[in-house]
Amino acid sequence: MSGMNGTVQSRSERHSPKLYIIGYAASLVLTAISFVLALTHSMHVGPLVVLLTVLAGLQIIVQLFFFMHVTESEGPPYHVVLLTLGLIFTFAVALMSVWIMAFGTNVSY
Repeated sequence: MSGMNGTVQSRSERHSPKLYIIGYAASLVLTAISFVLALTHSMHVGPLVVLLTVLAGLQIIVQLFFFMHVTESEGPPYHVVLLTLGLIFTFAVALMSVWIMAFGTNVSY
């Protein structure tokens, strides 16, 4: 893989411990924020679910880029597009499921 100045980076430079530590710290911070928000009931349920979903999405992005090295393969870059599309479908299904569950409680039979 070429660096910014045209030199070839070695595999050890792309997988430095510094990146793993940053990813681990980001994962811990996102998990702690989610845990505190869910535990303290600091906001109404609707915005809380949306915020927790956004934090989960950020957690997925951190995992993919810091630990699974999505952008570092030698092949074509379409796999990033497919992963993004998969994330969009996953969040769409999750949010629609939450919406359907919330909608079902407001309907009188």
